[in-house]
Amino acid sequence: MPRLRHLLTLTLGAALLHLPLVQAEELPEAIKKIEAKGAKIVGQFDAPDGLRGYAAQYQNRGMALYLTPDGKHVLLGNLYDAEGNDLSSAPLQKLVYAPMAKEIWGKMEASNWIGDGNKDAPRIVYLFSDPNCPYCNMFWEQARPWVTAGKVQLRHIMVGIIREDSPGKSAALLAAKDPQKALEEHEKSGKDSSLKALKDVPPAIQAKFAANMKLMEDLELAATPAIFYMDDKGQLQQQQGAPSPDKLVKILGPK
Repeated sequence: MPRLRHLLTLTLGAALLHLPLVQAEELPEAIKKIEAKGAKIVGQFDAPDGLRGYAAQYQNRGMALYLTPDGKHVLLGNLYDAEGNDLSSAPLQKLVYAPMAKEIWGKMEASNWIGDGNKDAPRIVYLFSDPNCPYCNMFWEQARPWVTAGKVQLRHIMVGIIREDSPGKSAALLAAKDPQKALEEHEKSGKDSSLKALKDVPPAIQAKFAANMKLMEDLELAATPAIFYMDDKGQLQQQQGAPSPDKLVKILGPK
């Protein structure tokens, strides 16, 4: 599945989410044993034939646990019916993946991003962007028809991982009098950009940059651009790198 259901099987960082289980009763001992191994039990769901289903999060991977009727054994994995229907997928989506997606989107909304395009655009796309990243620049170019038409706003979460001067360049963009204009001039210039790394970074700007880097670390992202968007079903998806033309339409919508 496009990477964010597997971004949601993705390892997003164990400290990223805190999803409490609303329990009407204490967990059975066999489930507690799984919890003691590091799994976070986030909810309970109906299961057939006397089984009791539990949705768990382990290293931010969704897991379906099934307690046997005797209460002494736990089965781990997806359960299928006689027609081959996956009985675990919907509970995991509701109890694990949907809350994770909401949490991730909220953290990106609260991050220190630079807007690119109409703030009232109907579609928002976040990307972790390095000023020295050629594929970030490629995606910026790809997105121009949607951005200039007012259909999409890109929100660049500036980070610095590619070159030694990447952090300073991101800081320079964040500290600019008009960050959106500074980013546009930098991206429009491509390899000829005159953007200079900021040598003396004010504490407030350093704090913004550090927070962006921490978010990238929490999400365990290793490269740029890392693009996040909501698909047509309202589910959070991720694209790593500049997308192919067919994927571009999925990310940005129809022209």
